[in-house]
Amino acid sequence: MSTAGRQTPTTTGDEPVGVLVSRASQQISELVREEMQLARSEMAEKGRRFGKGGGLFGAAGFVGILAAQALVATCIAALALALPLWAAALIVTAVLAAVAGAAALAGKKQIARAGAPAPEQTIDSVKADLAEVKERAHR
Repeated sequence: MSTAGRQTPTTTGDEPVGVLVSRASQQISELVREEMQLARSEMAEKGRRFGKGGGLFGAAGFVGILAAQALVATCIAALALALPLWAAALIVTAVLAAVAGAAALAGKKQIARAGAPAPEQTIDSVKADLAEVKERAHR
């Protein structure tokens, strides 16, 4: 719960209702502001991870296109010339394909680390806050 560091003032039981309502309103307002800040920071982190993953997938696509172009060049070289030229082109094709595979796996890992695009910590914290409010209301 996000209220862990917050001090709750003790009441003596003889405070006017207006003061108690005012204090409760202030505390609820503060709680909502803190929960919104937590949601904002959590969503920013997820956005960064999705951005990284998307960029890596883009890089994988670009390098994959280069690998396809190199494969075409390899086929042309194999048909037109003797072994050394097309063998060199085949090695370049294999290296580009390996780079594309590595970038795709790294992008997939980043997307998986980001998780669902929802502020899960904030949702859990709000649920805990609501449970505590309900518990205190029934006392």
